[in-house]
Amino acid sequence: MKAIHGGKSKNDRIDSEKIAHLLRGGNLPMSYVYPKGLRETRDLLRRRMYLVHKRAEVIAHVVNLNSQYNLPPFGKKLIYARNRKALDIPQRFTDPSVCMSVRLDVQLLDALDELIADVVTGRFKTSHLWAPQNQPVFRCF
Repeated sequence: MKAIHGGKSKNDRIDSEKIAHLLRGGNLPMSYVYPKGLRETRDLLRRRMYLVHKRAEVIAHVVNLNSQYNLPPFGKKLIYARNRKALDIPQRFTDPSVCMSVRLDVQLLDALDELIADVVTGRFKTSHLWAPQNQPVFRCF
């Protein structure tokens, strides 16, 4: 009800009138209960999305550190493990603490890549979601 613009006064009577008006006009969407057999898949995809977002944060942190220390930009994309290995990112930094921080970021990226791949290939078996080893469960477009 916060999204509905109204005057300063808000109470249950006013809110109920606005809800009734929206329902009569067909402007209030009906709620949707996710099917029971697909809830586990939805939760797994949410966890994958969380891991992908964390991975993007770590990549952004490495790129920001690189620019903060006025180093030349990376010639390759850091989303690929082979590019990270070829660039030898921690050696670009002279300060030992920054070097250690970047080394931890690269290790975290490798671990996140592996976890995301595990979710995509279905290595995590659930009761309603199972696929043979290395067979994709989800199509990622």
